[in-house]
This record gives sequence, C-alpha cells and structure tokens, in this order.
Amino acid sequence: MRTENQIKSKMNELLMQKKSLLSRIQSAEPDTPVHASLSAQLLRVEDMLTMLEWVLNEPTGSYHM
Repeated sequence: MRTENQIKSKMNELLMQKKSLLSRIQSAEPDTPVHASLSAQLLRVEDMLTMLEWVLNEPTGSYHM
C-alpha cells in the first residue's frame, strides 16, 4: 500500500506529464499519427490521475441497495 505522500507525488508527476503532452499536442499537426498517439497518451495519463484521485478521496457509502 502506498502512502498518501507517495500518491500525491505520483499525481504531481502525472500532472507534469499531462502539461507536457498538452503542449506537444498543440504543436503537432492535426489528423496525423503523432497527434493521435499523443492524444491516446493523454487519455491514459488522465485515467491514471482519476484513479489516484479516487484512492485519495475514496467514496463513502454503499454501492448496493
């Protein structure tokens, strides 16, 4: 199990990657394989950020009625 500080550190790392990807996407030609690849990488980074946010802010309550 990771500590809260380790999770926050990973989130910061992923946020830096996201910023880098966003700037690279803006400079890439639209409708090219490079643009598509960068967009796919961005989606993966955003998914990982969402999962880490969920770990830090675990929902409360019951999922079953």
